[in-house]
Amino acid sequence: MPRETGEQLIASNKKARHDYHILDTYEAGMVLTGSEVKSLRMGRASLVDGYVFIENGEAWLDAAYIPEYLNGSWTNHAPRRKRKLLLHRQQIDKLFQKTREGGMTIVPLRLYFRDGRAKVEIALAKGKREYDKRQTLREQQDRREAERAIASRRRLGE
Repeated sequence: MPRETGEQLIASNKKARHDYHILDTYEAGMVLTGSEVKSLRMGRASLVDGYVFIENGEAWLDAAYIPEYLNGSWTNHAPRRKRKLLLHRQQIDKLFQKTREGGMTIVPLRLYFRDGRAKVEIALAKGKREYDKRQTLREQQDRREAERAIASRRRLGE
């Protein structure tokens, strides 16, 4: 059987980029059960309510939703259980120090398969204020309008 290559996106957390300033990102492996992997391969998951915390020197992903496998039996998993993340000790220590400083949190951004293994991209983030969110939306809107104006001028010039 040929080994999988490449990256296959399962779920992304667009709300996190809207609600937080992303400072640093990390890729982490996940400890999963067989029914969770099968459910993920069907492309079913949600990271919207998920968060990462560090407890006893281990990183955990909590409240991420991986629904039960449809063809599973009594051995199915709990949809919102906490899942252990696989990171290097230095990365865990750095994340723990940054979150203890205050105002920082760890949020999941994407859930994907890379070369056949389930990975989650997590980010060290700082919460945005309401005016920061409005300013970000305004900047995106201004950028889109400028791109449209440039594109329309190119069409008229040809």
